[in-house]
Amino acid sequence: MSTHAKRERLILADLLESNGPEAPTLCEGWLARDLAAHVVVRERRTDAAGGLLIKPLAARLERVQSEFAAKPYEELIQLIRTGPPRMSPYAIKQVDEAANTVEFFVHSEDVRRARPDWTPRELDAVFQDALWKRLESTARVFGRKSPVGLVLRRPNGQTAVARKGAPVVTVTGDPAELLLFVSGRQEASRVEAEGDKETVTRVYEAKLGL
Repeated sequence: MSTHAKRERLILADLLESNGPEAPTLCEGWLARDLAAHVVVRERRTDAAGGLLIKPLAARLERVQSEFAAKPYEELIQLIRTGPPRMSPYAIKQVDEAANTVEFFVHSEDVRRARPDWTPRELDAVFQDALWKRLESTARVFGRKSPVGLVLRRPNGQTAVARKGAPVVTVTGDPAELLLFVSGRQEASRVEAEGDKETVTRVYEAKLGL
């Protein structure tokens, strides 16, 4: 059975391929080639990927990622489509689904929404619910850098607290848009933020995300 992660992987690969290696992305300082290299290194070079979380390893990660970015772009796209090697933890279906569904969705939107003529992707209710479940369990991780209290709310009224505190900003939108917001893509997300003007501005200017 196909999983959300497998589908999002192929969507990301298609977007990267169709936009080309020099296409802009929402990831500051990264073109499509750099984003593709990041995805490949993250699941194929666990010896370097630790630099995503561990600062002393960041220099090694940057070096390895630069090496991959220098590879033929078509090769990077094929590696993404092929997926991780069998010995990678990401080759385990449950790990892939848990770790890559959000990763690939967000990076797909990094490519899609960097274009001036982008149009929103229609997402089915099942996928929106899947994104919401992940958002509920990780909201406080994503929101820990918020300078104020931050509440995420779906149009149906379901809420998740990204950060406790006062004053509070409540951000309303579909799960996919809320996920992009707390991932640090505030300006590119289609949401409504409630709170006093200065506090809302502080949230929009904050470096949210992991």
